Amino acid sequence: MPLKVGIVNDMKLATAVLRKVVTADPALSVCWTAADGLEAVAQCAAELPDIVLMDLVMPKLDGAEATRRIMARTPCPILIVTSTVDGHLPMVYEAMGGGAVDVTTTPVVGDQRMADDGLLLRRKIISVCARHQPARLRTRPMDAASPLPVQLVPHRPLRVSTSAGLPLLAIGASTGGPAALATILQDLPDDFPAGIVIVQHIDSAFAEGLAHWLNSRTALKVSIAGQGESLQCGQVYIAGTGDHLLMDVKGALQYVSEPSDSIHRPSIDLFLHSAAQHAAPGSCGVLLTGMGRDGAAGLLAMREAGFMTLAQDQASSVVYGMPRAAAELNAVTRVLPLTDMAHHLKSAFKEAISS
Repeated sequence: MPLKVGIVNDMKLATAVLRKVVTADPALSVCWTAADGLEAVAQCAAELPDIVLMDLVMPKLDGAEATRRIMARTPCPILIVTSTVDGHLPMVYEAMGGGAVDVTTTPVVGDQRMADDGLLLRRKIISVCARHQPARLRTRPMDAASPLPVQLVPHRPLRVSTSAGLPLLAIGASTGGPAALATILQDLPDDFPAGIVIVQHIDSAFAEGLAHWLNSRTALKVSIAGQGESLQCGQVYIAGTGDHLLMDVKGALQYVSEPSDSIHRPSIDLFLHSAAQHAAPGSCGVLLTGMGRDGAAGLLAMREAGFMTLAQDQASSVVYGMPRAAAELNAVTRVLPLTDMAHHLKSAFKEAISS
């Protein structure tokens, strides 16, 4: 049965282009179209699609607010598809903070260009649907039959070894991640005593924009992780290509293409597994809001290696998928509300330095 796609765009030409692109693959079908955000919210309530292609700037209700309302009422994967992000980056990350899973540009009209762009968009639609099955979404409130304790295993103080490199704060995030990341980073000081590496599920074409957006919201320095780069205090490194980011035996950051068949590129699991092997004593892993299970196994590897591991709680998550999966694996030393995360990290690393 074809995947059902909802298209939201106020431009008739863009809607026609997207419809043509989607229906070029028999595995996809257009179940409805909407000309503004309000209509999109109503259409999702009437017929929930497997994925929504959401424009940003529209009359009556923009794409960011429409995304928030859909995720609150009838959650499903939402892919931001817009003609341009120039001048609209804040709205892009506002929409992602509200639950959009990724962002890409509308295919350009024209024979070969449209064919190439359309193929890439269809691949992204199928990939997003493969990662985020609507039936698996877990949003507030959590099932009453399966409550999670606030603390799952005894917390051990962080220990910093000055002879083994700089400690790492590794953060993985997906759906709702940009806003959650901004909330944490804005409350960390510019002399935070660790290198911070973020693996956020986002199209690599927009990673640089995410770095700039976060950089404007924190005293920390935020940039795309460079090949072979070493950690520095108060520096935030964002995985910025379609390859996977890893930490090598010397504690440097490396991009690798394998495994090429990984659903998530970059993979949070792969980075956290490498951190479990090579991060300095006193490091910490954090898993934030997101659909699916990416990062859960990697966080477990970090916990089993003796590192502190944190997960965002269900009440503050846009989608409680990845943190829940980690908690169910007993990979989490502490489950925290998003608003408490930065305070806990500051206290833990301050304790590490003074011990």
